[in-house]
Amino acid sequence: MTVQPTLAEIAGMLEQSPDYKVLRRLVPRSDFTPSDGQPTKTAILLDVETTGLDPACDEIIEIGMVKFTYLSDGRIGRVIDTFSCFNQPSIAIPAEITALTGITDEMVEGHSLNEARIAEFASDAVVVIAHNAGFDRKFMERYAALFTLKAWACSVSEVEWRGHGFEGSRLPYLLMKAGLFHEAHRAVDDCLALLEILAITLPQLDRTVLSVLLERARRKTIRIWAEQSPFELKDALKRRGYRWSDGADGRPRSWYIDVDECNRDTEIEYLQKTIYQADVDIRLQILTAFDRFSVRS
Repeated sequence: MTVQPTLAEIAGMLEQSPDYKVLRRLVPRSDFTPSDGQPTKTAILLDVETTGLDPACDEIIEIGMVKFTYLSDGRIGRVIDTFSCFNQPSIAIPAEITALTGITDEMVEGHSLNEARIAEFASDAVVVIAHNAGFDRKFMERYAALFTLKAWACSVSEVEWRGHGFEGSRLPYLLMKAGLFHEAHRAVDDCLALLEILAITLPQLDRTVLSVLLERARRKTIRIWAEQSPFELKDALKRRGYRWSDGADGRPRSWYIDVDECNRDTEIEYLQKTIYQADVDIRLQILTAFDRFSVRS
């Protein structure tokens, strides 16, 4: 009788050929690297699902968090615990949000966010990591004051993915490059998927993605405001990476850019020589992981 190969054996055979790439379904794991007595720190991965994109008026419908340990060299230790909670918003969940997340009005009915439970879960984390911290942090600061005090890191903007051989930063794409896939868009599932990405060792550096992310998050950045810059030079500012603030949130109505502290003088010189053509005072704002991505910055 002919013995049929198992699916794992078939996948292994396909991987031997340059004509095929195999993706395996992500199976979440709890243990990554034994600590062997080394000291560890605690971090949290966080993801929110919301009724829309505006943190000032849209509402959270689900929070997911994964608490884990990591070693001093950025290797992930183990998953300590997970947290998941629905929240019934004041409006019906838009159809496009249900289509994206799978979360319905019936699923969130009667549920609410308990700030004390959320704070208890997150209190011992030294850093909160999100795959779009500029989005997640603003929402979380509305619902739990603890998150205004935490250091945050963004695995989208604070990892130079293209420089490490990736063509994008979306979570499904990063998983695919790691040979994995998952079909979820629920908060905890996305956090567990991100954990696998952070555990990847970047071959050029022989360091984990988490190590690179934390190093970047620890740096100071300088927000430089190009206030009252000539209107006709707005395209030049956009090409250089400046973004527009309309002043609606209390910030200056102006173009601005965030740069590493070491690039501050170069950027000021560019503004004075190219944009203003004069030795003008430039508004500067120092940002750290404790206020970066916040509604306060």
